Amino acid sequence: MKNSLKYLSIFVLIALTVTACLSDDGNDSDSYENEVQTLQTLKADIEALVATSVCNESTECKSIAFGSKPCGGPWSYLIYSTSIDTQELETKVGQYNQLEAIFNAKWGVLSDCAVANPPVDIICENNECVAVY
Repeated sequence: MKNSLKYLSIFVLIALTVTACLSDDGNDSDSYENEVQTLQTLKADIEALVATSVCNESTECKSIAFGSKPCGGPWSYLIYSTSIDTQELETKVGQYNQLEAIFNAKWGVLSDCAVANPPVDIICENNECVAVY
C-alpha cells in the first residue's frame, strides 16, 4: 500500500509538472527551462537509484532502455541489478521516457538518429553489473 501511494504521488507530481509545462502562458523561455529542469531532476533521481545497485552474480543484472530520441528509440541502456527497487526504476524510467518524447515533439528537438544497441550480455564484476557490447 505504501508503494502504491508513493507511485501515485510521483505520478501526480509528474502530471502536474507536465500540465504546468505544457500550458501556454506566453513565456516559452520559462516553459522550456522548466521542462528541462524537470527532465534533469528525474534523470538524476534515476541515475542515483541505479548507482546504488550491487550484484553477486550475473543473473541479477538487467538493462532498461533509457530516454527517447527524437527519431525514435532510446538514447542508451541503463545497467542495474535487481538489488534495487526495480518497480520504482521501471516506473521512473517510463515517466522519463514519456516526458522526453513530449518535450522533443513540443520543442522540435533533433538528433543524429543513430541506434543505441542494447548490450549483448551483462555480467557481474566486482559487485557491479557491467554491459558487454
